[in-house]
Amino acid sequence: MVRMSEESGAAAELPEYAERVLEVAEMIPPGRVMTYGDVAEWLEEGGPRQVGRVMALYGGAVPWWRVVRADGALLPGHELRALEAYRAEGTPLRQAGRTTQGHVPRIDMRRARWDGGTATDGPGERPQAPEGHI
Repeated sequence: MVRMSEESGAAAELPEYAERVLEVAEMIPPGRVMTYGDVAEWLEEGGPRQVGRVMALYGGAVPWWRVVRADGALLPGHELRALEAYRAEGTPLRQAGRTTQGHVPRIDMRRARWDGGTATDGPGERPQAPEGHI
């Protein structure tokens, strides 16, 4: 993958870790989510902050709304765009409480969280990582 550098205007290659994070984000099925920590654990490298940094810098070209905080809160500043995507994909949501600022719902993590498997995977199995990784 390449990205345009704001400073130089030339195409620059993504760091390898960023590529791997974005590939995982693209693998998450519609209507499902993984936390920043889930992605790091799946990659067996980095942590939630590193994944969050990659998503903040490079995540605009992938389904960024599928990589979320562990508490299910919507990404601050992007709540409406994310909520639109969640509703379109049928992502399970929990209604916001009356005391919740802006009455914005949260993701129902118990129902929406994806473990990296598919319907045909057995318990605890994961799909193979994209070629050349892990």
